[in-house]
Formats: sequence, structure tokens, C-alpha cells
Amino acid sequence: MATQKIDRIMKPVERYMHNESTAGIMLLACALIAIGWANSPFSDSYFHLWEYEIAVRVADYEIANTFHTWINDGLMAMFFFVIGLELKREIIAGELSDIKKAMLPLVTAVGGMLIPAAIYILWNPSGTGNDGWGIPMATDIAFALGIISLLGKRVPVVLKIFLTALAIADDIGAVLVIAFFYTSQISFWSLGLGALFLIILLVANYVGIRNTLFYGLVGIGGVWLAFLMSGVHATIAGVIAAFAIPARTKINEQRFIEVLDEKLKEFHTIPPNDVTLLEPAQYRVIQNIYQLTKAAGTPLQKLEYQLHPSVSFVIMPLFALANAGIILDEKLMQSIFSSGITMGVFWGLTAGKVLGVVTFCWLMVKLRLSLLPEGMTWGHLWGIGLLAGVGFTMSLFVTTLAFKEPQAVAAAKAGILAASIISGVAGYFVLKKVSRYSKTLGTLK
Repeated sequence: MATQKIDRIMKPVERYMHNESTAGIMLLACALIAIGWANSPFSDSYFHLWEYEIAVRVADYEIANTFHTWINDGLMAMFFFVIGLELKREIIAGELSDIKKAMLPLVTAVGGMLIPAAIYILWNPSGTGNDGWGIPMATDIAFALGIISLLGKRVPVVLKIFLTALAIADDIGAVLVIAFFYTSQISFWSLGLGALFLIILLVANYVGIRNTLFYGLVGIGGVWLAFLMSGVHATIAGVIAAFAIPARTKINEQRFIEVLDEKLKEFHTIPPNDVTLLEPAQYRVIQNIYQLTKAAGTPLQKLEYQLHPSVSFVIMPLFALANAGIILDEKLMQSIFSSGITMGVFWGLTAGKVLGVVTFCWLMVKLRLSLLPEGMTWGHLWGIGLLAGVGFTMSLFVTTLAFKEPQAVAAAKAGILAASIISGVAGYFVLKKVSRYSKTLGTLK
């Protein structure tokens, strides 16, 4: 195959955009830029940028919000939409499709949410800080997988699978917490309108409509907009809409192979014209193959693959840039260790996550309700538990819902950033060391 000049540029970019570790590196870079910018002589421009108001008007209807709100309520809906696609894929044919296989990471994820929340409440039994109990419950799947991917083949593949299942189950919990505990006053009329658009999506799926543009227009222009006006956080619309995306092929694998083989033989029988343009018959066969490949794929997987780069390298970094900036002044430094919010978030993520993950997993194995995956040791599990303490994106997002006071937001962000860095570094080195000596550690089942 001839390689064009543009291919030499785009192929490395494409590999970069679909690499697990680079998404985490990009998030970390944007967080550091945000902190540096917020503490630079140009800090005013940082905070003023996110307060710039953007309005969308259709006839007599107008939605006006700050740039910061559009990112958190608008762009992050796309992030949750991709999470919804991942959840549906995992439930249909992934680690959550088999209840026996899914039970261990599901229960472990529950432990990784309950104990951090309990630790946070111990630090904040009442008052304004009490509303932030959902902050240390979350795990940043991009960061966690990015860190574990840095270890490459030194860690068993089963660890990545287990961490992915754990983080996805954790995402389910985070979405439910946001839906039920971090919503404003509900407009049932708007919620009903959103339900109507959702029914349209489900009916379209049922009758066989596979046009992704249709689902995008109805999902964003209908479900998301209705949820935005309903009081239920608009990002929930992203997850709900994702479950309406078709996940069936129009042709099975065997038939695809047979027809593709026929088309390739037909193409081979057409005499070439030895010019850059194809013969009309050749072009017709190529179009047939193109339609065949579309029928063999699913809209769900197509959307997930297409949206992953924009979510990982545009939306999430932009969210980090808009939300990670805190002023590291003397006042904040003095209040960090005296703030129940900071301590609750910090210890909830660093200690609560790993204790919840390991304890609940141990109970499942001890009660003979499940077994550790083959090739995974208890040492590996401690490393996974530490990585689960990397809350970052999800924790920052819940912070924006839990608190409105700048001081409380800053205190929570300080705890999130400190805990995510410590948990990530500790998890990396624990897994690195355990993997090196895993043969001598053995596996307890």
C-alpha cells in the first residue's frame, strides 16, 4: 500500500490518540498548567476566562451560561455519554456480561465507594462540608488505566481487565450518586419531555435505525436539553442516551466472511485499467464492501471509537484546565491540615479506597463467593486499590456539584490533587515491585 505524506503525519497521531497512557499524561499536564496559570501573574485572566458568558438562542428561547458551566454541564455530558457506551458494551459482551465474573469487581467497587464516603463523613459529620461525601467515592478510569499501562508487560493483562471492570462499576455508582443526591429542584414537565425523546431513541433502535447523526441530534437536542432544564444533572442524560444506541450488527460474522470473500473474488476478476481511477465495476464492488463492513459493525462501537479521542484529548483536558486551578497561597496552605473537607477527601481517597477494595474483595474470597482472577495476587490487589484512589476527573466533577462556596471548592480540590498524586505514585511502585516478585508471593485463593 502506497504511503502518502499525510499518512506519515497522521498515523503517529492516531496511535497517540488511542494510547491509554497518553490520556492520563494529558490530564496531568492540563492540571499542572491550570495550577501554574492560577498562581502566575496572569491569574486574573485564568479565572475571568471561565466566567465569560456564552448564550445559545433559538427564536424566543435562550440558554446563557458561563464558559465554565458549559464545560461542566455540556461537554462533560459527552464524557458521560462515552461512559454509557462503555457500560453497555461491558454489560453485553464484556467483563460485566457474566454475573459470576462481574460479581467480584462489582462488590469490590461498592467497598471502594462506601468506606471512602464513611471516612469523609467522620471528618465532616455536619455543616457545609457534609455535602461532599460523594467526592472521594469516584475513580478516574483514564488516569488509573494510564498509570497501569506505563508498566506495560510487567503486569498481567488480568490486572488491566480487573481494574477496568472495577472502574466501570465505580462509574455506575458515581452516576447513581449524582442522579439521586446531587440534583436541584426537579421540573417533572421537562423530565417527561426528556423521557419522550428517550422513547423516540428506543423505538428507533427497535425498528432498526442505525444513523449515528440521528441519535446525536435527538440525544443532544432532545434528551440532554430536556434534562438540563429539568433540574436532574444534564450529564445523566449522556449515560441514558448511550443505552439507546444500537449494539446489534445487521450481518453475523460468518455471513460477513462469506460475502466479503465473494466480493474480493469479484473484484479480482475485473481487469484493471492501469490508471489511478478505478473501473466503474471495481468502484461498485468497493462500495458494496463498504456497505458490508458498515452492516458488520455496530453504531455503539463506532461511536465509542470515534468519540474516544475527542473525549480523552479535548473534553477531559479542558475540564481539568477549567477546574484544577487553585491558588496555592499561605492561607490555603495553613488551612489544608485544619480543613475537614481536605482531610476527608484526602484520607477517603488514599486510605478509604484501598481499604474498601481490599476488604470487600477479601470478604468475597473468604466467604467463597468468588475467587481472585488467575494470575492476580493479593499484592496486585493492594496496588489496584491504591490506583482506585486516583479520583481526579470524577472527584473534581462531584466537587462542582457539592459545593458553591469558593473556599470549600478550593479545600476539596487540594485534597483531590494531593490524594490523586500520592495514590497514583504509590500504586505504580507497588504494582511494579509486586510484579517483579509475583512468583515468590504466590496467589491466595
